[in-house]
Amino acid sequence: MKCKGAISILLCIILLTGCGGIKNIQDLTYIVAIGMDYDEAEEEYIVYLQGLNFANVAKQEGGKPVEKIPSFVGSARGKTLNLAVSELYGKSDPPIYFGHVKTLILSQRVINSKSKEVLEEIARNKSLRHRLRIVTTEESIEEIFNIKALFNYPAVYTVLFKDKANGLAQDELQPTSLLLFLRSYYEPMGVAKIPTVTIDTSSWVSEKEFPVLFYDGYSVFQQQSFVKNITLEDAVLLDWMVEKNIALNRPVKDKEELIAAVKLSSPKMKITYEKDKSEPVFSLEISARADLLEKLRDISADELKTLLEEELKMQIIHLYEKGVDSKLDLLNAGEKWYRKDREAFKELEDSKHFYLKKDSLKKVKVDIQIFHFNSYEYEKN
Repeated sequence: MKCKGAISILLCIILLTGCGGIKNIQDLTYIVAIGMDYDEAEEEYIVYLQGLNFANVAKQEGGKPVEKIPSFVGSARGKTLNLAVSELYGKSDPPIYFGHVKTLILSQRVINSKSKEVLEEIARNKSLRHRLRIVTTEESIEEIFNIKALFNYPAVYTVLFKDKANGLAQDELQPTSLLLFLRSYYEPMGVAKIPTVTIDTSSWVSEKEFPVLFYDGYSVFQQQSFVKNITLEDAVLLDWMVEKNIALNRPVKDKEELIAAVKLSSPKMKITYEKDKSEPVFSLEISARADLLEKLRDISADELKTLLEEELKMQIIHLYEKGVDSKLDLLNAGEKWYRKDREAFKELEDSKHFYLKKDSLKKVKVDIQIFHFNSYEYEKN
């Protein structure tokens, strides 16, 4: 009996020893976002870590926090990204924990000069989940990491950690995961996009100006190279055409006179390619539904529909031509083409020249159906 008792005690000691490395949740510094910058003069990477404690990370089920809960920003330099991060391990107590990293921010300097090296390094790094969000910025990463959500909610309520909307997002860009970005990034034709985040200091005030974060456009890549940033207006129109579940509020003008405002939703875009061409030559058909939001001048439904279709058509052509000027395939016209005609694509790939010209887009047809008139007494003819 004594022998059995001793064995039981020994097993308990072994099991307790096995749990000795487990940390309590309040004894860790949770890293929720990583920022990367590059110092060209010193040829060094600068890594920023946004650290929160358990009170920041936990959902505020009972409403807003009683008092302000600070976040912490750590930074270090190194000749490589891994060396920069390792500088922070010995200076972080409670110890840092990377299991809750949700967002990766790349500075514009990294995008301009080191995008290929950094993105390839991130793609092969097993410690970073491919589902984390990725954004770029021209702002100070340290300043971004110190911005809280409205009503002093913790930083995890800002746009950096926002989930993708299930319903129709209104004039708003959606977050992008590293996985979705890399899927487009390595395609031989078409573009890959990362939302750009910036700081707005003019919309909200609380005793003094209250800065907030928002997406203001895209950093756009073509064939694994960064090309340029596009504006919020172009980015929203582009998303409305090529993504799902995006709604668009648009003014309707007769020459320079504003006559109505509408909401456009449920777009369907169809690309038709001309056959036996050595590069994509195509036409677009776009159909969508519209709801009348405001009517500022009496106008027939047919005239409103015509003005709306013509204006949208001109904006789409202008967006396409701006892309071609920068050697960007913003509409992803090449994406389906190269899968359909592999032989033509191989010849095009060997020639190394950009595959779109302004006249590659032969025709744009826009069909808008107005479904709702918002209680206006509307004369349809």
